[in-house]
Amino acid sequence: MTGTNGHAAAAVPGPGSPEQVFQLMLAYKTTAMLSAGIELGLFDALAPGPVGAAEVARRLAVAERGARLLLNGLAALGLLESDGQTYALAEGTGRYLVRGRPGYIGDMAHVMASSWEWDAFGTLAQAVRRGGPVVAEHAETPGYAYWGQFAAYAGAVARPTAEVVTAALRPWARSRPALAVLDVACGHGLYGYTFAAALPQARVWSLDWPNVLVEARKHAAELGVADRVDTIAGDMFTAPLGGPYDVVMVTNVLHHFSPERGVALLRRAAAAMAPGGRLVLVGFVTRDGRPPAQDAAAHLFSVLMLVWTFSGEVHSELTYQRMLAEAGFGPGELHRVPGLPLSVLVADLRVRA
Repeated sequence: MTGTNGHAAAAVPGPGSPEQVFQLMLAYKTTAMLSAGIELGLFDALAPGPVGAAEVARRLAVAERGARLLLNGLAALGLLESDGQTYALAEGTGRYLVRGRPGYIGDMAHVMASSWEWDAFGTLAQAVRRGGPVVAEHAETPGYAYWGQFAAYAGAVARPTAEVVTAALRPWARSRPALAVLDVACGHGLYGYTFAAALPQARVWSLDWPNVLVEARKHAAELGVADRVDTIAGDMFTAPLGGPYDVVMVTNVLHHFSPERGVALLRRAAAAMAPGGRLVLVGFVTRDGRPPAQDAAAHLFSVLMLVWTFSGEVHSELTYQRMLAEAGFGPGELHRVPGLPLSVLVADLRVRA
């Protein structure tokens, strides 16, 4: 990356330095280049080995000038290696950005750099003035199209988190002859389906908007649990939940709402649970008393909540514990997800709220 004077910016700029400010100003360009490379299949085209820009253009059916300039840009970012004539994947790039390889995470660009987020962040100053979203469609819009895309492409983050959920529940769950599981606002459905794949006595009810359930069903089939999945289409605050359930999962949801609204949802969950059931929460969690820089991912996510929700933000661990208590649950047991800024909270139902 270069600064405004054309010289290379420092690799690790000092806090508050001009180099840091310039890098932040340029960040949207680097995101756009990475997203374009993934969308076009450029990294896949380079998987067989080093080639020139003309050959990459031929493989991708794009203009040679376009291929050459994007290749140079990605090489400048360190994602590719180049001698000025040919281009090759840099070390690590092939593991994470070539489709079909075990470590592939490129599809997360559809989630983390979606056009919906870009449009919303373009109104950030207005959202700060208003204290909430100014875009016409946002996270609280019924049937929001983004949630279908999230369900389709969030697997790179969801799968390791789902394994943590299953590991946390397994000691309690494995001796139970039957397990009814409700996954509220299920999205991709991977939390409930991973649990069901590990415990054959489990049956899952997936609740979400109809457009999201289309993607969730695909994941249920991939994991071989489609015959043990039922769906509930609708709004998690108003749709009949059925039950009783042994496990209720409320994942990547509560940061969209104020604590008061979150408690209302958790009380709905409690009312649908069997005595002694388990509640699972997944999401970002800030730790009380820590400066924002030490929980950076969570605080950056809260800014997305500003442009996308009317009262949402990432809640602290203490706030989550208060919400659980108010809704009739015992203290949540916190589990960290290795390598990801996500947490899993598991709590038992103490009293009916």
